[in-house]
Amino acid sequence: MTNTTYEEYLEKNGEMTYSNVGVSMLPLLRQGRDLFTVRKKEQDRCKKYDVVLYRRPPSSYVLHRVIKVRENDYVILGDNCVNKEYGITDGDIIGVMTSYVHKGKKHSVSELGYRIYSHIWVDFAPVRVFLMRIRFKLKRLMKR
Repeated sequence: MTNTTYEEYLEKNGEMTYSNVGVSMLPLLRQGRDLFTVRKKEQDRCKKYDVVLYRRPPSSYVLHRVIKVRENDYVILGDNCVNKEYGITDGDIIGVMTSYVHKGKKHSVSELGYRIYSHIWVDFAPVRVFLMRIRFKLKRLMKR
């Protein structure tokens, strides 16, 4: 996909399998090991728990999870992130994850284990984010 944008690739092919970059979707997806497949976003609204690929202006792409569906936009949070993103619209979202390869094994987002993981990760996000912030503060204190 050298000179092709993700949008162009999805428009032409309907779906795309790619590897993630970064740590924002840990522990689900590990950079350099795991893959994810997204299908082109249709007209339907995304749902809470969906993992979406969206464009963050000017030219970066982000794969994060929908934690709240609002009337005109979404609240989105990476599985390993502490800061929510607000104002992500349907126009920003270009794809929705349909499957992923974790530790060499392919999984569908419709599998029971994945659905349970998604609910735990989203439903307990406030607790998880709180604990992550404490951990970050403790690490900073230990460096002093």
